[in-house]
Amino acid sequence: MLDFLYYPVSAVMWFWHQAFGLVLGPSSGVAWALSVVFLVLTLRALMIRPVLSQMRSAQRMRRIAPQLAELRTRHGRDKQKLAEETMKLHREHGVSPLGSFLPVLVQIPVFVALLHVLRYFNRPGLTFDRNAAIPNYVFGPDEVRSFLEARLFGAPLSAYVSMPQGLLDSFGAPVDRISVVAVAVPLMLLAAVATHVTARRSLRQQQPATDPQTARIAGVMRLTPWLFPLGAIVGGLFFPFPIAILVYWLTSNAWTLGQQHVIGRIIEREQPPAPVRAPVRTPAVAPRPGQKPIRKPGATAARARRGA
Repeated sequence: MLDFLYYPVSAVMWFWHQAFGLVLGPSSGVAWALSVVFLVLTLRALMIRPVLSQMRSAQRMRRIAPQLAELRTRHGRDKQKLAEETMKLHREHGVSPLGSFLPVLVQIPVFVALLHVLRYFNRPGLTFDRNAAIPNYVFGPDEVRSFLEARLFGAPLSAYVSMPQGLLDSFGAPVDRISVVAVAVPLMLLAAVATHVTARRSLRQQQPATDPQTARIAGVMRLTPWLFPLGAIVGGLFFPFPIAILVYWLTSNAWTLGQQHVIGRIIEREQPPAPVRAPVRTPAVAPRPGQKPIRKPGATAARARRGA
C-alpha cells in the first residue's frame, strides 16, 4: 500500500550501500550502517531550504509577537475577527505558522518506510535461506543475503533488543542477544543525549508566551527535552526498533544539532542591526530662588589657578 514510500527509501539506501560496498565489501556491517547514515544525510540535505525558510518565518513570528498580543487584547471576544486580523498580519510579514511542521511531516514517512524495509530483510516465520531468496523492494536476493550476513560489532543491523530468539537464530549464524544489547544500548543512549540537546536548543528559539493559552502550550513543550529522549530509550529496549533505526535516529539528531547552529548563525547575520540610541542628557537644574549654589569640590581652587 505504501510502495511509493518503500521503493524510494530502499533505492537511496541501495545506492549508498553500493558505493560503500565497493570499498568495504558488500557484506560489511559498516557499509550497511553507512548506507543508513547517508540515507539520513541525503534526506536532510534536501530539506535545508525548507528548514531555512521555516526558521526565518519563526524569527519573523517572534518580531510580531507584541502585535499578536495586541490583537488578542483588542479582539479577544470576537474569534472570527481575531482570526482574520491574525492571518492578515501573518501575510503582511510573510509568516507561515504551518511551515514549522513541514520538516517533521517529511521525516515521519521516511522513518516509517525505513523501519518497514529493515524488518522485511528478515521476515518472521521464514528461515535464513527463504528470506535470502526473496527480494526486498529495490534490494535483490543477493543484497538481502548480504544484509542478513552483515554484522555491526557482532550484531545484525535489523536485530533489536527484544527480538525473539527464534528470529535471532534465523540470521544464518548464531546471534547472541548480549551482542545485540552491547551495540543497541550505547546507540540508544547517544541518540537520547542528542535528542535532549536538540530539544533544549529548539526551546530556546521559541517565541515567548504572550497569552495564557500559549503559556500552557509552552509549559508542555518544556517537557519535550525529557520525554523525547525517553522515547529513544524505551523504544530501543521494548519495541522492535532495529539497530539500523537507532543509527538513523542518532544521525538525524546529530544533523539537527549542527543544522540549528549553522542556520541560527545565518539568521542572526540577516537581522537588521539594532538602532543606536543617542545618550540622554540630563538638563542642568538651576538653583531655586534664595538657594545657595552648590559648588563641586575643587572648583574654587581651579578658579584661583585660572585667575593667577
